[in-house]
Formats: sequence, C-alpha cells, structure tokens
Amino acid sequence: MRLLTYADGGDARLGVRLAEGVVSVARLDPTLPATLIGLLAAGKLEDLRARVDAAGANGAMDEALFVEDPHYLPLIPRPGKVLCIGRNYAAHAAEGGAETPTFPEVFVRGATSLVGHNGTIVAPRCSDKLDFEGEFALVIGTTCRHATEETALDFVAGYTLFNDATLRDYQRFASQWTVGKNFDGTGGFGPELVTADELPPALEGLTLRTRLNGDEMQVGHVDDLVFPVRRLIAILSEAMTLEPGDVVVTGTPSGVGFARTPPLFMKSGDVVEVEISELGVLVNTVEDES
Repeated sequence: MRLLTYADGGDARLGVRLAEGVVSVARLDPTLPATLIGLLAAGKLEDLRARVDAAGANGAMDEALFVEDPHYLPLIPRPGKVLCIGRNYAAHAAEGGAETPTFPEVFVRGATSLVGHNGTIVAPRCSDKLDFEGEFALVIGTTCRHATEETALDFVAGYTLFNDATLRDYQRFASQWTVGKNFDGTGGFGPELVTADELPPALEGLTLRTRLNGDEMQVGHVDDLVFPVRRLIAILSEAMTLEPGDVVVTGTPSGVGFARTPPLFMKSGDVVEVEISELGVLVNTVEDES
C-alpha cells in the first residue's frame, strides 16, 4: 500500500493511493483511525489493507471515497521521534573532511521543521547557506526495544523520502547540529509511505537521487550505507523504545552543496526533488521567509 497524509480543513487525514486516485480512509471505513500514526499505534495496518482489497473486489470504490487533488502534509505531522543519522555514507563524510563514523551520529528533528510533498522549504532571512540533503526514511510500525539485526525489519511499517535541508553556518556554530537542522519548514517529508511488503528488504539494491532545478546533484546507493537499516534499528533500540510512527532518517550521500566548488546553496524559486523510483519523488519549492 501507499499511504499519505493530507489536509482536510484544519485536520490531518489519512489517504490510500490507488491506481484510480487517493481514497479517504475516513470515508472508506470510519471505524479505522483517520491518521497514519493512529493507524500504526492501533495495529490496524493490515485491517486497512483488507478493507481496501474488499472494497475494490466488491466494486465499492465510488466517487465519494476519493480525494480530489490532496494537499499533502508531512507524512506524519507530529511524530514522537524523528531520529536522523549523520555521515552515514562514507563518501559524504569524506567530502566534509570527516572520518567514516564507527558509531551512528544521531540528531533529532522537531515537528515544526517538517514540510509535506509539494510544500515550501523556507529559506530563512538570517542565512544564505541552505543546503539540500536527499535521504530515505523508515517508519516504525510496532513498538521496538532491543531488536537484533535479524529481527529489525519486523518493526518497520514502510519507507518514504526526506530532504534534510540544513543551514550550514548554523550547523557549525556549535559542536551540536540541532539548530542548523531544525529551522522551521526545512525538512521535506513524503510524499507517501510505501509499505515494506512492496519493497526489497531494507531497500537493498535501490538508488537515491537528488535534483536541484532538474540537475542531478546526488546519487547514492542504499547498499553503501555505513550503518544499514537493520544495524540502525538494532543500535537505536538498544538505547530507546522505538514507537509506532517514529521516523529514522538514514543519511545523505555525497554531492551536497557546501562541498562543491564553488559552494551551491538553495535560494528562493529553486525546486528540489528527492527520488527513489520505488518510493516516488518528493518535490519541494524554496521560498524566502516572509
């Protein structure tokens, strides 16, 4: 399944993308949770799959179930945790003059930094060093503590795309990266959650690409992760309980703007795309802070 979160008035709603369009879960089955984090927390992902299959088989997908031109929100607007991994491709660590990490470099993003597919990444007025970082993310489906690498994938609901847009000067003002990674409206997140059953295990063998105004900036192969998905989940769950709806953003490959000669930063009017063909394309436009 491909799941998305869209705006319905002032509320975040859950939709399922089918070949014919986006179906509203609230209209399809009002007994199911109407948000993605609610669906995962209630353990109802398979119930939704069965309901969608049944409705399709019975010809029940009438027009009232579909959402016209959904306004995408961040896939999970207010996750319990967004855990991001720095320097998780050796070539990216090297282009920044750093050694390959021997333990994951973990930082956290907050909900106000998140932006949905087709939404606006905000170039803040205090800096002109807004950089792109195309990544993929996993979403935890069931409560996870002390996972092993052998069991880690059992806890993954699915995968999506992320743009960890970063203010490079603010990232380097201190030894901690939190401020530079958490400006409002800088973390593109979506467009959809593709459930794990429709993808290669841990996305092995897939390729991530980032484009700026149509020009390819980054190409990263999932198999080149320093800490692959299984290892990340095992390490993180050794320290903390991973809960349904928690997000792990796995790191960006080489080719970011600050490492180029001359440096290339995003500016108002730019369009940035992050793609893994099996996950789709996350598109965001850059605009100056008003």
